[in-house]
Amino acid sequence: MGGKNGTRNGLANPSRLKAFDADDKHMLRVVIETPKGSRNKFAFNAEDHIFELKKVLPAGMAFPYDFGFVPSTEADDGDPVDVLVLMDEPAFPGCALTCRPVGVIEGEQVGKKRKVRNDRIVAVEQDAHSWADIKTLDDLGKHFLKELEEFFVEYHRLSDKEYRVLGAKGPSRARKLVKVSMK
Repeated sequence: MGGKNGTRNGLANPSRLKAFDADDKHMLRVVIETPKGSRNKFAFNAEDHIFELKKVLPAGMAFPYDFGFVPSTEADDGDPVDVLVLMDEPAFPGCALTCRPVGVIEGEQVGKKRKVRNDRIVAVEQDAHSWADIKTLDDLGKHFLKELEEFFVEYHRLSDKEYRVLGAKGPSRARKLVKVSMK
């Protein structure tokens, strides 16, 4: 499918959306890649403008919440900044949401040859009823936060990588991570 001047007319590229909401700079734009409850891990391929299946989690393991990225960002691992979104019902791959960051799980991914920072923002979708009172990670409770951290540890272990949780910080640190990662 060639377009004018040899360009391709593919799907829209959600990775080029703005990182922050135009009306409220405290709110993030998030594009969902993998919906809550899915064993399939999807990822957006910016070159081909499609969502691709990256891996299938083993039976009994699924994404605990919607998982996506902040568009127009690039984290230390070369991918857009990751976001785990708390909302009432699962979204779908490619769905763009407006979310309130409540914090960030700071961590590093250890591969065979190198270590790289791989922080995960935790955010609440702006219209989520069940999560409306959550403003910071502390509001979620220590047990809930530990479960999220353990999911990332186990998820990386399945790929023969190690994920070390370095700490958890609040919403201002999450917004700062986005700002320094903007392309």
